Amino acid sequence: MKEITSEARLTFAEATSIIVGHGVGSGILAVPYLASRNTWWDIIWIIALVYFVNLLMHYMITELSYNNSGAQFIKCLENELFTGKAKKIVTWIAFGLLGLSVLANVSSFVSGAGAVFNAWFGIPDWAGMLLFFILAALVVLFGMKLVGIAEKISVWAMIGVIIVLLVATLKSPLSPLPCEFHASSNLLALYSMVSFSLSAVMSVPQVVKGLNGDAKRVRRAIATGTGINVGLILLITTMTLIGAGSAITQNGALVDLSAHLGGWVSVVGYFFSLLALATSFWANTLNLRDIVHEQTNMGLRKSYLISCIPSVLLALFGLQTFVGFTRIASVIQVVTGIGIIVSYNRSRKREDESLICGWSGTLPFQIIVVISSVLATVGALAKVR
Repeated sequence: MKEITSEARLTFAEATSIIVGHGVGSGILAVPYLASRNTWWDIIWIIALVYFVNLLMHYMITELSYNNSGAQFIKCLENELFTGKAKKIVTWIAFGLLGLSVLANVSSFVSGAGAVFNAWFGIPDWAGMLLFFILAALVVLFGMKLVGIAEKISVWAMIGVIIVLLVATLKSPLSPLPCEFHASSNLLALYSMVSFSLSAVMSVPQVVKGLNGDAKRVRRAIATGTGINVGLILLITTMTLIGAGSAITQNGALVDLSAHLGGWVSVVGYFFSLLALATSFWANTLNLRDIVHEQTNMGLRKSYLISCIPSVLLALFGLQTFVGFTRIASVIQVVTGIGIIVSYNRSRKREDESLICGWSGTLPFQIIVVISSVLATVGALAKVR
C-alpha cells in the first residue's frame, strides 16, 4: 500500500458519503423528467447497464489516481497522456475544458436550489441562489474533513427523507408508470443522464487520498457509494413517475413531486432537494479546488474562491434551465472521461500489478467504457421528444 499525502484522513463512511454526495445532486433529480419520456422497462435495463459500466470506469480511474499518488484528473493526464512540445498547452486546454464542465455542473446545483427556495418560500430565484451559495460554500472553505463529515450526515438525512416520501407517495393517488415509446433519442438522453448521475469520478482522488491508498477500502467505498446512488435513482424516479405523473417538469424531480403532494410532504421534498444539491456542490467544488491548486499552486483557499464564484454568476445570469445546465456539464465530463481511460491504459502497462481493477481493467473492458462514454455524449446532445 502506498503512503499518500492528504490534507485529512477520512473514515470509510465519510469516503462512501463523498461518492454518494457527488452523484446524488442535479443528475439524479433530472433523471425522472427524461425517464417520463421512455417506457418503464427501458428505464430498468438502462440503469442496470449503466451501473455495470460506470463501476468499471470508477475502478479504472481509481487505479489511475492511485498510480499517480492520488492526483486529480488533469495531473494524471499530464503525467500519462500528454507529451512533446505541446504538453503544457494541451494540459491547459484540458484544464480549461474540465473546469468549464465543473462550473456548469455547480451552476446547475445553484440554479436548482433557487427553484427550490422559490417553490418553498416564494422568494425570487436570484435570492434563493445567493442564499444557497453562501451556506454551501462555507463548508468547503474549511477543508476536506468537514466536507466528509457534512456528506455523511446529509446522506443519512436523505435516506430518512426518501423513506418518508415513499410512504407519503404510496398513500396518495397514483399515476401509471410510462408505457409509451416516444423516440430512440429519448433512450440515449436517459442513458446519458443516468451515466452522469452515477458518475462520481471527480471525487475518486479524494477517496484515494482520504483512505490513504488502502486499495480494498477504496474499492469497497466506491462500490457502496455507487450502489446507494442506484437505489436512490430507482426510488426517486419511481416515486416521481407514480406521484407526479404527467406533471414532471425540468425543475428537478422532488420539486415536482412536492408540488403534487402538497402540505407538509412538500416541505420534506424541498428539504431533500436542498440536501442533494448541497452534497454535490461540496463534492464538485472540492474537486475543482484541488485541480486548480495542483495546476497553479495558488493555495487551497484562493483556489477554492476561483473554483466556486463563477458558478453562481453563471446561474444568476440564467443561461440555461436546471436540466439544461446538467446536460451541458455531462457532455464535457464524458468526453474528458475518454482521455482518462487512455491514460489508464498507459498507467496500467507501466505498473507491475493492478491492485484495484485486476482482470476487469483489461483492454476489452476499457473499450466497453469508451463506447459507453461516446453513447453518453451523443445522448447528452440528443433532442428529447
